[in-house]
Amino acid sequence: MELKQMKCVPCEGGVKPLKGQTITDYLNKLDSGWNVVGEKMIRKEFTFINFRHGMAFLNKIAAIAEQEGHHPDVCISYSKVQVELFTHAINGLSENDFILAAKIDDIILQG
Repeated sequence: MELKQMKCVPCEGGVKPLKGQTITDYLNKLDSGWNVVGEKMIRKEFTFINFRHGMAFLNKIAAIAEQEGHHPDVCISYSKVQVELFTHAINGLSENDFILAAKIDDIILQG
């Protein structure tokens, strides 16, 4: 099953964050542009033609994040939207981060 077809599972802690090759394996399932930061988060910057298009994208991310119960950190700067994903409860990466990243990438593919 593709990551974008999966559902985020609530994480209240007590599990170890993903490390090493496991992170790389998940990263390889995503569209290009996602970068791992210190094995603690993944980050991607999306560029749009103007602020309005960036905000429309951000609103779509918010809707998906609410459905999944997993929320990214986002920053918008005119036409750029930066998304950072990590699982706060474990202070690192979980499968949920990659699931949400795939769903965010899918927003772009759907237009």
